[in-house]
Amino acid sequence: MDLLAVIEHHGYAVTAVVLFLGCCGLPVPLSVVLLAAGAAAHGGSLNLGLVIAIASAAALCGDTLMYLGGRYTGWWLLAGLCRLSMNPETCIFGAANSFYKRGPKTLVVAKFIPGLATVAPPLAGSLNMRLSRFLRLDAMGVVLYVSAWTLAGFVFARFLRDLIGLIERVGHATTAVVLLLLVFYAIWLAANWVRDTRFGDVERVHVVELLERMRTATHEKLVVIADVRSHGYYDPGMQRIKNSIRVEPSRLKEEVFALREFMQPECEIYLYCSCAHEATSVRVAKMLERENCSTKVIQGGLKAWVKAGGPTEPVPEADMEHLPKFD
Repeated sequence: MDLLAVIEHHGYAVTAVVLFLGCCGLPVPLSVVLLAAGAAAHGGSLNLGLVIAIASAAALCGDTLMYLGGRYTGWWLLAGLCRLSMNPETCIFGAANSFYKRGPKTLVVAKFIPGLATVAPPLAGSLNMRLSRFLRLDAMGVVLYVSAWTLAGFVFARFLRDLIGLIERVGHATTAVVLLLLVFYAIWLAANWVRDTRFGDVERVHVVELLERMRTATHEKLVVIADVRSHGYYDPGMQRIKNSIRVEPSRLKEEVFALREFMQPECEIYLYCSCAHEATSVRVAKMLERENCSTKVIQGGLKAWVKAGGPTEPVPEADMEHLPKFD
């Protein structure tokens, strides 16, 4: 049974579930389902206005859930959403920059912009946009998006039916293309795994061990702790390890010149971030090794440091991304 047949028999429920899950970050074909729902409405099996209303409500519920996730988890949720992208850091900051430049009204068109549709609601939450304002702007964007695709399916229903028939006739070729794409994706995952194994030899140090070294450190052997979190990961009031220095991973070559004074044999440099498996720290450590700088990664990053009771301090204003105030 093809998608159009499924929509015709279970249209309202399927459309609502897919829109909700898609707005919660799952990779489901929102536009395809809306086109099919519009075509089904053209055939008389669904009511066009009711489809738009149900789909919009489901999408708004999903977006609101993501907004609350961003409100209470900050950048953690965004990092999770971008984890499967080709470049997670670009995914987050590219979407964030687009959001910052256009302001809150970005929510009205976000659903039409690849890379921004899923992260816009949690971004709004992480920037502490008022819930009432978010609901108003996001509802406008959701209704616009749902209406556009559903009406397109309604208007071009005959063409869509012909297209589905064509796909069914060339089903083997379509399957081959899908399998080829899956193979390329598997190759990309394998390449990432190989890349990550190269970072396996980066030396890590336990927080308790580092705290003991700091307690017994002498002036002859300086202990330097470097914060390599990206600027955008800082939420208002964010903390850092006390007396740590700033190393920006996105412009490391420039930062190396500032580190030269610490790159001495009698100096120990420890890196930390807030990523899973210390991803940014080990990447920066490998880069610094090419500059003849011996470094170690703090196992567990900032979270482990705080859990062990290590001293912290507020992140200086100069090291923070100054985000727009929406309220």
